[in-house]
Amino acid sequence: MVKAVILMADYGHDPTEAAVPFKAFKDAGFQVSVATETGKPPECDALMLNGTVGPILGPKPAAVALYKEMIQTPEWKTPAAWTSPNFTLSSYDMVFIPGGQDKAIRQVIDSEDVHKLLVEYFPQTKRPGNKAIGAVCHGVMTLAISKRGDGKSAIHDVETTTLPGMYEEVSYWGTRAFLGDYYKTYGVPSPTMEAVVRKALDNPDAQFKQSLLPMPFIVEEQKYNYISGRYAVDMDILSEKLVTLGKQLKA
Repeated sequence: MVKAVILMADYGHDPTEAAVPFKAFKDAGFQVSVATETGKPPECDALMLNGTVGPILGPKPAAVALYKEMIQTPEWKTPAAWTSPNFTLSSYDMVFIPGGQDKAIRQVIDSEDVHKLLVEYFPQTKRPGNKAIGAVCHGVMTLAISKRGDGKSAIHDVETTTLPGMYEEVSYWGTRAFLGDYYKTYGVPSPTMEAVVRKALDNPDAQFKQSLLPMPFIVEEQKYNYISGRYAVDMDILSEKLVTLGKQLKA
C-alpha cells in the first residue's frame, strides 16, 4: 500500500489543490495522512470557498463538494505534526504539497522544519528510488526555497513548473481594487512564484517549463519521481499521474 502525506499550513490552502489529490489517493487505495505544524486540523481558504474569490477564480462546485467530504474524514481531523521530533517524511512513499494564495500558508512555505524535511526527502526520489513527490503552485515554491547545506535548492537540478508569473500579476492587478494584495502572498512588492522558482534552478531557461494556456499542464521530471503543476486547473491530471506513479513504485 502506498503511504502518502499532504503537507499543509493550519489555514489558507487552495481547496481544489488539497481535495482533488486527497480524493484521488483515497480512491486508489493509498494510506493518506495530513501533516500540519502541530497536528491541528487544517482549514482551506474560506475566501475561496465562501467569499469574493469563489465566483471569480475560486473552486468549481465539484471541488467544493470534495472539500466538504474531505474535512469529515479521520485523516483530516487527526493530522500528524511536522514539528514532532519523531516525524519524518521517509516513512512515506509519496509527499504532496498544495498551494494557495492566503498569506497564512507562509507557515509551511517558510518553515525551517519543513525545509529540512524536504531536503532530506527529495534525494530519495531520485530514480530508480521508490519515493515520489508532487507539488503545485506555492508547493513548488516551498521546494524551491528549501536549501541544502551548500546553498543549493532541493530542486536545483530538476525540470519543473509553477504558477506563471503572468497569471499571478494579472490576478493581482485585476482584483486589487476589492481584494488588495490578496494575490501577493508575500505582499507588494515581492517576486512572483515563477521568479523565485527560476532563481532556484541551475539552468532556468532549460529546466523551467511553462504554459499560459488555460488547460491542464504538468511537468514530469525524468531524473526524479517528481511531478509539478501550476494551479487548480492542473489538479485532475496531476493527481492521476501521481496515483499512477505511486502504483508503479509499489509494483
